[in-house]
Parts: sequence; structure tokens; C-alpha cells
Amino acid sequence: MAARIPLILDCDPGHDDALAIVVALARPELDLLAITTVAGNAGLAETTRNACRVLTLVGRTEIPVAAGAVGPLLRSLHVAEDVHGASGLEGAALPEPACDVRPEGALELLRTTVLAASAPVVIAAVGPLTNIALLVRIYPEVLERIHSIRVMGGAITEGNATASAEFNIWQDPEAAHIVLECGRPITLMTLDATHQALFTEADVVRLEASGTQVATVFADLLRYFGQFHRRRYGWDGSPIHDALVVAHLAVPELVKSQSYRVEVERVSELTRGRTVVDLHGLTGLSANADVGLEVDRDPFIDLLIEAVARVGAAAR
Repeated sequence: MAARIPLILDCDPGHDDALAIVVALARPELDLLAITTVAGNAGLAETTRNACRVLTLVGRTEIPVAAGAVGPLLRSLHVAEDVHGASGLEGAALPEPACDVRPEGALELLRTTVLAASAPVVIAAVGPLTNIALLVRIYPEVLERIHSIRVMGGAITEGNATASAEFNIWQDPEAAHIVLECGRPITLMTLDATHQALFTEADVVRLEASGTQVATVFADLLRYFGQFHRRRYGWDGSPIHDALVVAHLAVPELVKSQSYRVEVERVSELTRGRTVVDLHGLTGLSANADVGLEVDRDPFIDLLIEAVARVGAAAR
């Protein structure tokens, strides 16, 4: 059997972040070393608490958790309460957190975990990129020990925070620019890919069928998450953005991608956070990101349902 992929999950839970945590714990290909949190979907206190609540739910409180940036590098924080609710993880009865947050904070946990790992580490960054930008700027010595950075962010066509921009990149475009220019391999899972991966009501019913507490909680979370997407887009379901990043790491064939030059708009407020993907090489600049384009939806949904069932059975 191939060696497991050492993974750090940097996130802002968040309904789809919660599923990303479950996939990271469930897949045998992955070895989740740590979780770091950032403000985004909710404030930092809430996203950190939510990460611990999910770990408590699934009985994996030994995973180290550390809190990171309270807001973007240069801009004000704008949380996504209309999507995720006031707590960032509304819609279900999750347990109170039973894990301790590491006192050293996210940057130190990231640095020490990367440097101590037996193999180069993959960072899955599925929230605003503030923590990762600070890491590569303050501790550049870690770069050679980072295998790749897998980002949920950006859009080739339409945004979701604005008409132009996806939420994570829009929240901290300066951080996104730093990460895209850091020199490590980047995979960018844009809305163009994640919007192909809707988790429908029929899928929620399948998920519930395992009958575990974990499945019940996630069914409730997904029904709440679906309300926003029904209002905004008229969809029968929700795109599970963040979990797609982790699932693609475990099962690469789930997503077709192509390498492009990607720049982040940081000047115009009209298009703040827009990821300009040079599809035809017009800039003449070399590619800096592998951009997700097409998703094999059915196997991805199956993977999510199996992951919830697996961690739910283990938590009994």
C-alpha cells in the first residue's frame, strides 16, 4: 500500500469545511496531522470552536487544532452569516467541544508540523488564505517541506461573494496573491468545478440511511446549507466546495484540471478578489496553478456518503 499523504487542513468551518474534516479523517490515503483555523465563514472564535465540535462529534479529539488569523491582512473581515448562520455551523445539534486548542497558535503549529513531518506535507487551504500567506512570508524555510498547497478558491466565470469573486479569495486577495506566487505547486479548486458537485436532498436521504449520530448531524447541516443555495440559485442541493479539495487529493481522478496563469485583482473594488485565469496564454507568463475544471459528480457524492458512514461507525 502506498504511503499515506501527510495533510494539514487550514479551514474556517463552515458546513462544507465540516465535511472536509470528515473526508480527511475517513480516507485511508490521507494522514491528517493538524487543523488550523482562520476567520472567514464566521469569526475566528466560532470557526475554531466549530472545528473542535466536529472532532468531538466524530471522536477524534486527538487531532491538534490551533487558531490563526482573526481577519485579512489589510482589509476588514466580512463573515458569511447569510450562508452559514451566526455560529458558522447552524442547523444541527453538535456537541460542545471536548478538545483543547493549542496555545502556540496556527502559525507555530503549521511550522512545527511541516518541519517535523516524515515527508513533505500537503496543505489543504479551504478558507481565506491569510494563515498560509503569513506562514510562507514569516517562515520561508518551510517552503521546501511543503509538497503542494490545495486551495478552495477563485472563479473563472461567476463569483459568489460578488459578481466577480469567490468568497475565500475576495475575503483576502492580498493573501491569495502571496500564496499563488510562493513557488510551491498550487491546485485551485474554483467555483466552476465545485458548482458541478451538488449534494441534493436525495443524497441527504442516502447519507441518513447509515443511522449514526454523525449521519443525522450532517443531514441536518446539509439541509440548512441547502436553504441558501435554494434561495440564491434555485438549486436542489449545495455545492460541497471544501470537501472536494480533500477528496481530490485522495482520489485525483475525481477532477479534471489544467495548468494556467492565475492573477488576483487587488486594486479595483468593483472586481476585488477576481481570479483572472489566463485560459489562452495571453500574458505570456508561465502557469502558477493547476485549475480544477470538471468534476465527476457521482463518485464524489458516493465518497462523501461513505466518509460520513465510516467516521460515524467508528464514533459509535
